[in-house]
Amino acid sequence: MKQSQTPPRIHPLSTQVSNQIAAGEVVERPASVVKELMENALDAGADKIELEVEQGGVKLIRIRDNGCGIHKDDLALALCRHATSKISRAEDLEQVATLGFRGEALPSISSVSRLKIDSRTAVEECGWSVQGDGSEVSSAPEPVAHPPGTTLEIRDLFYNLPARRKFLRTEKTEFNHLDEVVRRIALSRHDVAITVHHNNKLVKGYRAASDAASHRQRIAAICGSGFVDHAITIDFEAAGLRLTGWIAEPAFSRSQADQQYFFVNGRVVRDKLITHAIRQAYKDVLYQGRHPAYILYLEIDPILVDVNVHPTKHEVRFREGRLVHDFLFRSIHQGLAAVRPGDRPEVVEHPVGEAAPPLNLAAVGESMTPQNTTFNPQSQQRMPLKVMEQVAIYGKLHSGSASPGAVPTQPFSGHQAGEEAPPLGYAVAQIHGVYIIAQNSLGMVIVDMHAAHERITYERMKCSMQSDGIKSQPLLVPINIAVSEREARLVEERSELFSGLGFELSPAGPQSLVIRQVPTILKDANAEQLVRDLLSDVIVHGSSRRVEQEVNEILGTMACHGSVRANRQLALPEMNALLRDMEQTERSGQCNHGRPTWTQLSMADLDKLFMRGQ
Repeated sequence: MKQSQTPPRIHPLSTQVSNQIAAGEVVERPASVVKELMENALDAGADKIELEVEQGGVKLIRIRDNGCGIHKDDLALALCRHATSKISRAEDLEQVATLGFRGEALPSISSVSRLKIDSRTAVEECGWSVQGDGSEVSSAPEPVAHPPGTTLEIRDLFYNLPARRKFLRTEKTEFNHLDEVVRRIALSRHDVAITVHHNNKLVKGYRAASDAASHRQRIAAICGSGFVDHAITIDFEAAGLRLTGWIAEPAFSRSQADQQYFFVNGRVVRDKLITHAIRQAYKDVLYQGRHPAYILYLEIDPILVDVNVHPTKHEVRFREGRLVHDFLFRSIHQGLAAVRPGDRPEVVEHPVGEAAPPLNLAAVGESMTPQNTTFNPQSQQRMPLKVMEQVAIYGKLHSGSASPGAVPTQPFSGHQAGEEAPPLGYAVAQIHGVYIIAQNSLGMVIVDMHAAHERITYERMKCSMQSDGIKSQPLLVPINIAVSEREARLVEERSELFSGLGFELSPAGPQSLVIRQVPTILKDANAEQLVRDLLSDVIVHGSSRRVEQEVNEILGTMACHGSVRANRQLALPEMNALLRDMEQTERSGQCNHGRPTWTQLSMADLDKLFMRGQ
């Protein structure tokens, strides 16, 4: 016979245990502490932050700032849970404008360390000090000599939780995590000077930046000069959204996603929607398996974004996710497309009066306007040639479609004295029927002629497809597929979206659809799988570029087969025609597979090869 058991009694947890449980959400390692405290310093208006750590932050973390300080009477409250100066009403959570606001960081940190706060406001004659250990009672404030601002000292992290301390890594690893936090904050606020000492040695010093040149110096110090040398500065604004920052040229792709920094209203975030939009923008210019590099800042009305999704606030939720996704995709896609050989614009923006590619949201397309237009690239010129053109006719036909002001196709040796050479120069030779050698004002240009022509053909086929629209054809035998109720409702609610993509879909029941019509160019594709992928994309992202990707893959294959083949001999006029086309074509720096189409060797590079002047 089963014996009855006495149920455990319910009892309230002590304040210290509650704080230690809360600490598990926000304090994972020393880097977590540094993030919370540096964000508090920024919220306090500091423009100078000094960080000292010992043993990777495990033994000591000391942060000094010159912010507004904490009032004497508020010091004890600062160590109480759910006490904060940043919000007072539930409505404030709908438009959070500060980096921190929960009022849990300091009591959580004090529950797993020995914490001391010294602070002084501008109106007080001296500073005040308080200490805490996570209990309900903290020490009474004591006077202390201190300049305006706050100093927080955290010693012996996890001293009272040996199990948590065992999970910490080596000193070097913990400091690397901590350093990455500092790098992100340094990128988020260029106007704040930051110094870092580790084991009593100065290891990092970021001066406050006030202009574009000093901004780039800080970026070079954090991401390296290579990123700065390959960075495209962008500034787009539409529908109440603004995107600024730097995106790296595809040639500067990385094997790891280690140089991807995205900030929403100054807060660094890692968001799947954002990552997906940026990845899609780099879709046909990035080599497979590579990752783009970028530092981007999105400004959005705080009421349109929820930053209270995760305790660490690394994740956000947008009220209009589809709007944000399409805006990011369009801005970065156009920023990459606007750069031509020889261009290094200060700002790449949407040119005034120039038609832009269509967006999934009409609101974005209608309101996309630049703020400081300083770069106006020439629009891409159509080449009146069929894909399967004869190579020998290329140069002859190109002259009839050259844009006004285009440099005539002629060998370099024949250009007029004093005439400036075009960005890719003039062809002088062809190597093994594969590479074109050209001479420009900087030195020598080497072009992979097949890869370059593949991109030119591909872009013109895409333009033709966009202008003519997606043509559809009915299926001889309609396809019936089983779906969820949500997917069936989605087809009815977003019927215009699917018809605009070339599909005719109709519900055949609560959990089934009938595919009656598909895009003509995708007639041989797996229609059922494509529709399922479309539905998945629309549910997750609010829109889908699946059809566009499938179409582009087919166009890319056609462009590859219809381009100038390797081992074909070209005359100088034909080579120069190809160079001029590259200068006019979007994304001409990479082929359809993301490989480079040309490279520049300066005279200094050539002199180095032959040890001239050494």
